[in-house]
Amino acid sequence: MSSTLVDSNVLIALFDEDPEWRDWSDAMLTGAADRGALVINPMIFAEVSAGFDSLDDVEAALPPIFVRREALPWEAAFLPGRAFVQYRRSGGARPARLPDFYIGAYAAVAG
Repeated sequence: MSSTLVDSNVLIALFDEDPEWRDWSDAMLTGAADRGALVINPMIFAEVSAGFDSLDDVEAALPPIFVRREALPWEAAFLPGRAFVQYRRSGGARPARLPDFYIGAYAAVAG
């Protein structure tokens, strides 16, 4: 079975009940869960946790039975730094954040 690294924005849309993205996010997660494990890493956990008041609340929203937690592979650490530098040098917007590149690199390295 395959696994899917879940982007924090998908989870945030669900937890915030975003009227524009909630249904889409729910459908994507359901489809991904039908194909295999849903996976998060510490960066995703950190971004999602910003919307909660306590660690217990985050743990209740992201139980291990719902998402598998994986470490960030060291091999993925180099790629986002290089991509971020290239992005900024080509005139990329300042609001872009390095964690977004890191999450993308993790997905690429983990397959």
